[in-house]
Amino acid sequence: MNLKLVVCYLMVITLSSCSRQRNLVYFSDLDSKTGPYSKILNNGEPTILQNDILSVTVNSTSPESNVLFASQPVNQSVNGVYEREGYRVNETGTIKFPVLGKVSVEGLTISQAQNLIESQLNKYVKNAIVNIKFLNFRVTVIGEVNHPSTFTVSNEKINLLEALGLAGDMTAYGKRENVLLIREEDGRRIMERINLNRQDVLSSPYFYLKQNDVIYVEPDKAKSVEVSNNNRLMPLVVATISAVAVLVATVLK
Repeated sequence: MNLKLVVCYLMVITLSSCSRQRNLVYFSDLDSKTGPYSKILNNGEPTILQNDILSVTVNSTSPESNVLFASQPVNQSVNGVYEREGYRVNETGTIKFPVLGKVSVEGLTISQAQNLIESQLNKYVKNAIVNIKFLNFRVTVIGEVNHPSTFTVSNEKINLLEALGLAGDMTAYGKRENVLLIREEDGRRIMERINLNRQDVLSSPYFYLKQNDVIYVEPDKAKSVEVSNNNRLMPLVVATISAVAVLVATVLK
């Protein structure tokens, strides 16, 4: 009977060694106290970049001016998908706006661009109110999430947690301590590792996302083991050990 207990003990050790404990809790270093934990260093307002497509509308007391300065209407593409055309920011960081000509908007926030165009339009239109929106503000979430996809953001402000929420959150295999953010900025590709187990990510300059950011959630090594061919032998090994344990126990009776 003692031999049976030893065999069972070895089975438990074998099975427990196949997995390791992982921290699946976001911001697990937070304490239980209430109050502010981090200072917001970035308000999340994105800046206009090259190749952005902007919707620019002008409201004034003149209906003719409103139509003249409006973005182009909604068109239907050949595949049946409706797409709105707007003002594209070219390689020089400018848009071609009616009457005003080239307007430099690269590097400006939406509110700054609105104020700039309003100030220039006041020479031609009284009390003009300009509204600008991104038409191509998108982020992509891939890897160990439940619904990987590219998401169009309507309010032009989204943080890392909200993007993961759109993707259905991470799976149990997602490495929360090593999320990769890929961003193109000033002609460079930036790759930043983010640890979502730590609270200081809330004040990170990468917590708020920019247009065309890509988030990659790396899988834990446990998933590689699970889907590997060698791991398919584990049920057979466990069954064999169980059969041997039962046989030994029967013989010792």
